[in-house]
Amino acid sequence: MAERVLVVGGGGREHALAWKLAQSSQVQQVLVVPGNAGTANCGKISNSEVSVSNHTILAQFCKDHHVGLVVVGPEAPLAAGMVDDLMAAGVPCFGPSAKAAQLEASKSFAKAFMERHGIPTARYGSFTDPQEACTYIRSADFPALVVKASGLAAGKGVIVARDQDEACQAVMDIMKDRAFGSAGETVVVEELLEGEEVSCLCFSDGTSVSPMPPAQDHKRLQDGDLGPNTGGMGAYCPTPQVSQELLQQVREMILQRTVDGMREEGTPYMGKGVLYAGLMLTNQGPKVLEFNCRFGDPECQVLLPLLQSDLYEVIMNTMSNKLASNAPVWQQDSSAVTVVMASSGYPGSYKKGVEITGLSQVQDMGLQVFHAGTALKDGNVVSSGGRVLTVTAVRSTLEAALQAANQGVAAIGFPGAVYRRDIAHRAIAHLNQHSRRLTYKDSGVDIASGNKLVEMIKPLAKSTSRPGCNADLGGFAGLFDLKAAGFVDPILVSGTDGVGTKLKIAQACGQHGGLGQDLVAMCVNDVLAQGAEPLFFLDYFSCGNLNVEVAASVVGGIAKACEMAGCALLGGETAEMPGVYASGEYDLAGFCVGAAERGSLLPRLEDVAEGDLLIGVASSGVHSNGFSLVRKVLERAKLSYSSPAPFGKPGQTVGEVLLTPTKIYSRLLLPILRSGAIKAYAHITGGGLLENIPRVLPQQLAVELDASQWSIPAVFSWLHKEGCLSEEEMTRTFNCGLGAVLVVAPPDAQRVLRQLQVHDEAWIVGSLVHKQPGASTVVVRNLKYSLLNASAGGQLEAENSGCHENSITPRKRNESTNLQALIEQAKRSSSSAEIVVVISNRPGVQGLKRASLAGIQTRVVDHKLYGSRAEFDGTIDRVLEEFGVELVCLAGFMRILTGTFVKKWTGKLLNIHPSLLPSFKGVNAQKQALQAGVRVTGCTVHFVAEEVDAGAIIVQEAVPVEVCDTEESLSDRIREAEHRAFPTAMELVASGAVQLGEDRHIVWKPQS
Repeated sequence: MAERVLVVGGGGREHALAWKLAQSSQVQQVLVVPGNAGTANCGKISNSEVSVSNHTILAQFCKDHHVGLVVVGPEAPLAAGMVDDLMAAGVPCFGPSAKAAQLEASKSFAKAFMERHGIPTARYGSFTDPQEACTYIRSADFPALVVKASGLAAGKGVIVARDQDEACQAVMDIMKDRAFGSAGETVVVEELLEGEEVSCLCFSDGTSVSPMPPAQDHKRLQDGDLGPNTGGMGAYCPTPQVSQELLQQVREMILQRTVDGMREEGTPYMGKGVLYAGLMLTNQGPKVLEFNCRFGDPECQVLLPLLQSDLYEVIMNTMSNKLASNAPVWQQDSSAVTVVMASSGYPGSYKKGVEITGLSQVQDMGLQVFHAGTALKDGNVVSSGGRVLTVTAVRSTLEAALQAANQGVAAIGFPGAVYRRDIAHRAIAHLNQHSRRLTYKDSGVDIASGNKLVEMIKPLAKSTSRPGCNADLGGFAGLFDLKAAGFVDPILVSGTDGVGTKLKIAQACGQHGGLGQDLVAMCVNDVLAQGAEPLFFLDYFSCGNLNVEVAASVVGGIAKACEMAGCALLGGETAEMPGVYASGEYDLAGFCVGAAERGSLLPRLEDVAEGDLLIGVASSGVHSNGFSLVRKVLERAKLSYSSPAPFGKPGQTVGEVLLTPTKIYSRLLLPILRSGAIKAYAHITGGGLLENIPRVLPQQLAVELDASQWSIPAVFSWLHKEGCLSEEEMTRTFNCGLGAVLVVAPPDAQRVLRQLQVHDEAWIVGSLVHKQPGASTVVVRNLKYSLLNASAGGQLEAENSGCHENSITPRKRNESTNLQALIEQAKRSSSSAEIVVVISNRPGVQGLKRASLAGIQTRVVDHKLYGSRAEFDGTIDRVLEEFGVELVCLAGFMRILTGTFVKKWTGKLLNIHPSLLPSFKGVNAQKQALQAGVRVTGCTVHFVAEEVDAGAIIVQEAVPVEVCDTEESLSDRIREAEHRAFPTAMELVASGAVQLGEDRHIVWKPQS
């Protein structure tokens, strides 16, 4: 009958145990307490919420749920006697007794035990007094620099000091400052051993031992064994440093001797379990650093995938004293590597709740992901601890396993994750050192190919020569003569960048040439932002294995781009690094140096002022930023790079559109920059519109952009729609069609614009305004409308109406508008009104631009995006409340407002009509006046009522009708009267001189 097994713990080790146990045909179900997201409802495996701290409750739970075996993962329950209590209650439990677990729970006990039984270990002293410990450190005739908290400290209670002072400080931290709590009431000070650490584990039934393949943990946080100590950042198995002869020595002198010693002292390894010896391979032989009484974490995640036997059967044989005759079988000629992914900030404080994606993709790669600090939230996997995941690969060689595990880690979406890329680096070095005599080519580095590449690119680099250098490759460094380049008092300007994950698309498509232009553009455009001329460029090309044709294509693209930019390709580096990059992968970095005369540097912050205009220069598309998000959207849309592009030109594939090279702006902009007309220039790179423009502005200014004023490439519309990306996400990630933004004074704007438009697309896209406290630094109006317009190929038409702005195009003899008249009135010091927002239902109308130039916030509420009048009016209502509006002036607003809206704003809503009401209501009032033959008409400002043009009248101004009047000429003179009447009415209401009474009639308030 199949058993129900309960695994105690919630880490990666416990997930691995549950995973392996679930493979047994003798196991019906595996319950994990408390478990994690990986053990939640996964086939046979599920989580349980029973308490593990109360052993009586746990034992009853096991009986009630017919649990036939409990496997204890972590050390704390073992030390707390869980095995003893469950076994006493009749529940079979795999693990040592509490007395046997003292080998791990008390380092002081373990050291004394090893000393008694002749088990090789470091020289040591055990202390309960910090002063005595420090005296020992300073007087020992060996480097007593390892300080350990004697009790359980979650694998973090060991400090390896650099000198005696640091060791004494560690004693004080542990014993006086209680860095590890009660675990540090006793400290052990040990000799610092030199050698390589390995982990040798075995199954033990209390009499015999059955060793597992040796493994090696990596405690340090960062590559190269740098950074702070952790619970373990990865492991591999087996370790080639441990020969079969050495493993037999470990078995006899350490593992078996430990089990025998426990039995001799009357504390047999009762309950049966795993014994873990952490060893240092010294010149004098292996010595024990520590004992653990359970599987290590992350060693468990590489050991169990290599276990060929049924783990349930191994455990049952161990518990029934049949281990000697039924030794576990392990995979031969296979290696396992596991890489830990930890939260950003670990081993210190870290954020929880970070969503993790891509896990199923890793499973498809033939890898196993073991969860540790994970949880489920709304059906998604999120982080809930420091060490979050381990990715394990089993392959025929250690190098292949490392490569596969690293590829698996790269496929997981875990923002901010910390992980190492060099797990097993010591083993790989050992293998290389002890194999046959090698050449550099054997390691994967082909010097001949590198030399061939240099010869291929020499003429390409030579073609980029310019005044100041001849761009000859082959020297140790490149030279540049600034005087020869014509500079008098130069300041050097440098910039460096890469092309991000656009590389992935190029490599997948096999199209490499355009990346050279991307690389040069990213660096050159940054240098231009300081007002500098790009002078020379250096590149860095790194790969796993050098493909000369691919590298030549990339570097050839760099050389062509340098010619376009007017800078010399002065040198570079090609690095072939096997094991760091997968086959076919490479990375790029570039470095550009430019110069500007001291007085010509940008930005000129002291000159940048409110009212300055912004000129946008077209991008060629996505350029080289945001491709990680682009790839995610493509994945969601289930599009491949070879799919026909739903954006771009007909016949183009997705890959072809996305690989459109980044524009280089140096030849276009340098003449204009030198003219002095440009006050600042922002390269729209990583961070998009929202983060790059403020980099060149004084803090007191903000940016008002109108997206309806420039052409947005269709790729952005598609990303916005298909990825369900917010407007903020779009403008913070992408350039949205603007590769460069220039700041110019209004008198210079048209001249600069004409210069640009000779060679490229450019537009006046916005202006600078005073930054209000708490307001956004960059506001992009009409983006949603413009994205929809780009999606429709520019075919959407704006309706001929505008909130707060008459949409009729102003004629030459009357350039003013009602909005402009209201703005000018509100600016007067005597005015009682302040205009806080201008709302339009049409993006791009002149009124919005007028408001922006006046420093007034604007909003677009496009009626076409709403399903009903009520929804549209409700949105306007929310905007008005957002700005704390007390009075609304309608100027040319031609849409009928709902009764609900009008009732709410009764007495606060003004409109103007081109007749002397109550005459000639509705549309075509001027035509009605002429047809009626009246000699006088005019305009009326009134409170809005539910009936059209029927509200209480505030101000009227008469306009004579002349004999020769046409509808057009009469309209012009009435409009002039409106520009006087509307500001007057606004002042009357804003000052409180006029109010709407409860009877809907005007109430005049006497002014003091």
